[in-house]
Amino acid sequence: MHPAARTRTTFRTGPTQIPQPRSRRIRSLIDADALRVLHRAARVLLDDLPDLTDRLLAVLGEQEPAYRTCLENDRTATWQEVYGSLRHSVTSLLDPRGAREAAHRCTWRIGVTRAEQGLPLDALLHAFRLGGSLVWQRLVEETTRAQPEDVRLLVHVATDVWNFVDEHCTLVADAYRQAERQLAWRRENRVRLLAAALLDGTSRIADLPETAESLGLPEHGRYVVVAVTGGRPPHLPGTRAVALPPGRTVHWHPGAEVDYGIVLVADRGGEDDATAPDLTCDGPAGQRIGVGSAVTGLAAVGDARRLADLALGLCPPEGGTVRLTDRLPEALVVSCPELGAALTERTLGPLLRLEPADRDVLLDTLAAWFACEGSAQRAGERLYCHRNTVLNRLRRCEQLTGRSLARPHDVVEIALALTARRLLHG
Repeated sequence: MHPAARTRTTFRTGPTQIPQPRSRRIRSLIDADALRVLHRAARVLLDDLPDLTDRLLAVLGEQEPAYRTCLENDRTATWQEVYGSLRHSVTSLLDPRGAREAAHRCTWRIGVTRAEQGLPLDALLHAFRLGGSLVWQRLVEETTRAQPEDVRLLVHVATDVWNFVDEHCTLVADAYRQAERQLAWRRENRVRLLAAALLDGTSRIADLPETAESLGLPEHGRYVVVAVTGGRPPHLPGTRAVALPPGRTVHWHPGAEVDYGIVLVADRGGEDDATAPDLTCDGPAGQRIGVGSAVTGLAAVGDARRLADLALGLCPPEGGTVRLTDRLPEALVVSCPELGAALTERTLGPLLRLEPADRDVLLDTLAAWFACEGSAQRAGERLYCHRNTVLNRLRRCEQLTGRSLARPHDVVEIALALTARRLLHG
């Protein structure tokens, strides 16, 4: 190797000095020149904002169907929105700190407004990116026209410009999503209020079309309300699990103690409710389910809820399903507890005032005789006694109450009184 090409190595002691101050000074000068070029072009853009707005709207109309619809419906409002956003963007190039808060407020307002109007978020973000791209393009065009040799300096501020665009894309997306969540909550709350008013029987006639649309139920259909309680700890969210026949349209309304299902059983109110008694519901162990009888129209759902509550009141404590149409005599008793109590006293009063042991024997015998459809033989088998013992006890009941088990009217009264005592007094 030629001696002139050899590497000369110098051994030094101590740290090697790095000449940083000069590079920082050069960088500062470049940044200052770049900002000067940026501000000069931005001031021109500020005077040219109407044309810039028209250009952006033309591109949006071509590329975004959602914005094309906005322009067709309200071009003036859309133009003002785009103009305001571009004005804040260009102003922020001239005074980033002073214009920051106003620019953020403008972007947030646009995100909220467009979420409320249902404009797709993708279309909104595309509009902001197109706006940023168009501003950058115009900065380059203006600098090229005025001072072509300064175009290279814009490279040093490109990151700041696109960081601004990204910042406002994030901001408008956050505003949109927050507004969307609030709107969803309002819609859900409105649905809850409409369903609650329907079940309470306080819904206004004028609200029925909105209620039908919100709940996805026809206004003039036939409905059965299902009342459900138990089966899960009360602190768990959501409605209680109930299995309905496949294909049933139902809206569930959760409550603190009881959940209600508004079940469509016929699309037209003129049809009979033959399907209502066949509405079967299954739930987990311990769950009590009351199925009311059918009513016509959403306006009558409040009545259907009261019927479902009657059926629920007939459910045994250990759980099960009761259809009101299968237990109408009992429902008549519990629908008016005062009359049920009066009937019990008037019919069974002499028996109830006996000594507890004697009273319970006679009442149990009556209940067994009715359960066995008037057969003393089967009632004796159930009570583990002879049929003659059953007959003797029944004769004593007749003597004490002054009623005869051979007269249909007396039989109805005694049966209803026994039912009332069981349901109202346990």
